Amino acid sequence: MSQNRAFQEASLPLFPEMDEAVVVIPPSGKVPSYLADHRKRLRTRFMEGGAAAMPDYELLELVLFRAIPRQDVKPLARRLLDTFGDFNRVVTAPSARLVTVQGVGSAVVQELKIVEAAAQRMMRAKVMNKAVLSSWDALLDYCHTAMAHRETEQFRILFLDRKNVLIADEEQARGTVDHVPVYPREVVKRALELNASALILVHNHPSGDPTPSEADILITGQIQDAAQVLGVTLHDHLIIGKERELSFRASGYL
Repeated sequence: MSQNRAFQEASLPLFPEMDEAVVVIPPSGKVPSYLADHRKRLRTRFMEGGAAAMPDYELLELVLFRAIPRQDVKPLARRLLDTFGDFNRVVTAPSARLVTVQGVGSAVVQELKIVEAAAQRMMRAKVMNKAVLSSWDALLDYCHTAMAHRETEQFRILFLDRKNVLIADEEQARGTVDHVPVYPREVVKRALELNASALILVHNHPSGDPTPSEADILITGQIQDAAQVLGVTLHDHLIIGKERELSFRASGYL
């Protein structure tokens, strides 16, 4: 065997089905007709019937088309759904977990994260610079979009002005699956920096159950006490679960 032949054979991937960049393309360089027809049919159905008429795996296929232009992406869409559960959980899954799924590379992660960012930005636009207390449902929708499917805890603070208009939405901390470090002094300090008059605390429970823990109740009380000293009102603390949320004020904790 010549050295040149040995080099050429060694350069071929051992498991091409595991690498999204390896695509069997005909000599013409064109997408096989059966794939082109399938993609055209899906796109047509989407444009005519909208997303509501499509199951999760087909909607996911539409997203994957851009990342993998010359492959059948249906098997990958199925693997992603089998791994994470539904479309929302696929899109919001951490990048580090996405790449553990066979066939997922940087191009797929990028497309999924673009969809996630677009969804969050659209929902955020519905609540920013608006009176939060009169657009409460939109606020809850935004919080669920941004946090409900996260696999670790995230603590966010919504800062309001004197008219209860949302002037800033900031992530204060990230934690583990059941704990996130929060420091009342830092919360109040940031409120003063933004000249905020009121706060709404928001964090998620990756377990899916929004019932507050003793630590949740304790830190909420500490933040409320620190805020009151400086004339800042704590309107609420929302815990976001998978399917529902819990309001501290509505539940009698505030």
